[in-house]
Amino acid sequence: MNVIAEVLRMRHECGRSQREIGSACGLSVGAVNGLLQRAELAGLGWPLPAGLDADGLHARLYGKASGRRPDARRAALDFGAMHKELSRRKSLTLQQLWREYREAHPDGYGYSQYCELYREWKARRSPTMLQEHKAGEKLFVDYAGQTVPVWDAEGGAERAAQVFVAVLGASSYCYAEASWGQDERNWLASHVRALEFFGGCAEILVPDNLKSGVTRASRYEPVLNRAYKELARHYGMAVVPARPYRPKDKAKVEAGVQLVERRVLEPLRKRRFESLAECNAAIRGLVDELNARPFQQRDGTRRELFEELDRPRLRPLPARRYEYAAWSRARVNVDYHVAVEGHRYSVPCALLREEVEVRLTAGCVEVLHKGRRVASHARSQQRGGFTTDPRHRPRAHREHGAWPPERMRAWAATHGPHTARLIGRMLDGAHPQERYGGCLGLIRLAERYEEGRLEAAARRALHYGTASYAAVKEILQRGADRLALEEPPAAVPVAHGNVRGGAYYGADGADGADAADGRAEEGAC
Repeated sequence: MNVIAEVLRMRHECGRSQREIGSACGLSVGAVNGLLQRAELAGLGWPLPAGLDADGLHARLYGKASGRRPDARRAALDFGAMHKELSRRKSLTLQQLWREYREAHPDGYGYSQYCELYREWKARRSPTMLQEHKAGEKLFVDYAGQTVPVWDAEGGAERAAQVFVAVLGASSYCYAEASWGQDERNWLASHVRALEFFGGCAEILVPDNLKSGVTRASRYEPVLNRAYKELARHYGMAVVPARPYRPKDKAKVEAGVQLVERRVLEPLRKRRFESLAECNAAIRGLVDELNARPFQQRDGTRRELFEELDRPRLRPLPARRYEYAAWSRARVNVDYHVAVEGHRYSVPCALLREEVEVRLTAGCVEVLHKGRRVASHARSQQRGGFTTDPRHRPRAHREHGAWPPERMRAWAATHGPHTARLIGRMLDGAHPQERYGGCLGLIRLAERYEEGRLEAAARRALHYGTASYAAVKEILQRGADRLALEEPPAAVPVAHGNVRGGAYYGADGADGADAADGRAEEGAC
């Protein structure tokens, strides 16, 4: 309307020629001539009639309104219901809705007009909010869609490196780097290096809903990964993910990603990088150039705005760098150990069969139960091995480990010769560890009964040739240790023609037998 009104004003009020009007309004002479002819036919001059709006002026000049409006003669469209149904059902299309509409209203709108009316309604309904970013408040992070081919010396092949991008809200100051993937470890490590590049911490992190950072995406209550929460807590930042399918929530980093792809990745597209470090050195140089490049629609550069706005408002970095920790769940085994990457670490035996959380760093393994740390061990790289804290063992197991054979023998000697002899017989053998339990049982019996009774019970057990924990326990329980020992009956010599008798073997038996054998050999000779 402004152009039409200006043409009519310059013609009727100022008396300018059509060429002068066209030059002032940016129109051709033919367009000015056609507009003036339409105005004359419509009876319009200058000033325009009061209350004549843009649609009315357009209708009087061209015979219809400037915008497409629903035809009152046709069935009205419920745009709200259409939009709601399209939002709820991903597979539903406007074409299907139009088919159903024409079945109900055969004389309704055609497909193209139906779609155009809906899109005009949607555009008026969803204006874009201009976001204002405070200095040092938000840091937007995301991955670029493009990758960089880099030679992996370890794998011996070319790999596609992912490009991480971080942008500060107020100054649009950019950071970019390449990493081997978008997994949790690389995601968090890129955050650490980005914060060190900026030299401080923003108040809020605004990521996309990447699985490495957000376990469950939600418009109202997103659930963050445990490690991502730890990083944010370590640097004193809040994490506010962008709403799902709402790229305008992180428009800064979207624009930053586009700039990095155009100004950094495209110039590097023909280069072959022999290492990730070489690739990141090239990216860093081009990012510095990007931050030093003047804005196209405003004064200054990103670096200048960063120094002026964001840097003074960023909080200082903590003294200690964030250390990545992987979280997992495990169940305590019957041997009161949990398995972590092929190695077993002990936990208190009271947590047998309980589910625990494991926090794994480069040098430490922590076990938590219901949010409370119950065990901590130095990380071991030995697969199939065990790391055990003696305090985690049950009492019986602690005693077992605290009583080696030498200590058991020394303890037995303090209780008497029969106890020492009994312990010695129990420990002697091919596998003495099999008798450890019985020896520990004897030690427990000595604590339970009066002094001297264990020695008496050991003497009785040895007398009857039963060197075992069960025999000693039964003797003590029955009180047989207090009874006198029965001497075995004296041996009665047997008189029989086939029995040689002791005299045949001599005084010491073995020597007599040898002598008899010698005499037999002499007789044979």
